[in-house]
Amino acid sequence: MLGGGSAAGYERALEPRPFDFPSDHGPHPGFRNEWWYLTGNLEGRNGEAFGFQLTFFRIALAPPGAMPAGRSSKWATDQLYMAHFALSDVSGGTFHAFERFRRPALGLAGAHARPFAVWLDDWRLEGPKDGEEPWPLRLQAAEDGAGLDLSLTDVGGRVLQGDRGHSPKGPGIGNASFYYSYPRLEARGTVAAAGREVEVEGTAWLDREWSTSALGDGVVGWDWFSLQLDDGRSLMLYRLRRRDGSQDPWSDGTLVDADGSAHRIEMKKVRLQELDHWRADDGVRYPSRWRLSLPNEALELTVLPRLADQELRLTVRYWEGAVTVSGTSRGNPVAGAGYVELTGYSGRESPAETGG
Repeated sequence: MLGGGSAAGYERALEPRPFDFPSDHGPHPGFRNEWWYLTGNLEGRNGEAFGFQLTFFRIALAPPGAMPAGRSSKWATDQLYMAHFALSDVSGGTFHAFERFRRPALGLAGAHARPFAVWLDDWRLEGPKDGEEPWPLRLQAAEDGAGLDLSLTDVGGRVLQGDRGHSPKGPGIGNASFYYSYPRLEARGTVAAAGREVEVEGTAWLDREWSTSALGDGVVGWDWFSLQLDDGRSLMLYRLRRRDGSQDPWSDGTLVDADGSAHRIEMKKVRLQELDHWRADDGVRYPSRWRLSLPNEALELTVLPRLADQELRLTVRYWEGAVTVSGTSRGNPVAGAGYVELTGYSGRESPAETGG
């Protein structure tokens, strides 16, 4: 999720660097874009099924020190926060998506590392401890009858994506992000949907990324997969999609074993085949079922949306939804769940191309 515009005056992700926790859980205002991204699949005691997304974006409006000095207004800021909250009520067959914007003035939005918190109004993600890891996290979001109140605990460890957490997105100098994930979180709490409150548990995924970067020339969007398999492994991969439909060479992925060890995927050998499509009411067409093959791992997966319509039509327009996984690993059956994000299909900008 990378934006356009001038990079002058901002910090750049030029090369791998040591991460510093808990500081890196907090904001990096010297970079233009940043997000705290959570998705998950949840189940109720009576078989109710839900998916959720809650993402907080920090977007710099100007490089550090570029705004005029001496501004007295409490509303003055060089940052903007945006948040997206979506709930897939799989059992009810409905999808709900919401968006908010706030300045980090008067405490309406913001983020800090000690203790960890990121928030926009009453949408919040926060941890009670002042330590290197912020667990358990409390996630809260509610709007128009849809709501989440979850406790999240890490059960899989932290993964540095790309090259030791440095994730190139193109050939240009600094065209990269710093990127780490917690691909297996245990989630417990409640979901509000359709006038009812349901106790749930399930598995979630947390991504952290910040950059001053842009999509490479000819890249129009991406197909991003975060999959949690029932054999304990987790898979992240993104296919940067070029205008002619081909895969950009800066696409990347990581396979995390059940013991937490991770290795990068050789993307040239990955095969991602679109098996079906879904059309929005105005004709915009998205892939809607995939066959994903990783020959080096003898892994053959079919990925299927839990609901066909999980499109967010907000200031930006993209498809982000809960999926199920089935297939084989070295000839043995494997299943799982996860999330898929599809951008650049509507002709409108992608989530973090909004200002940065």
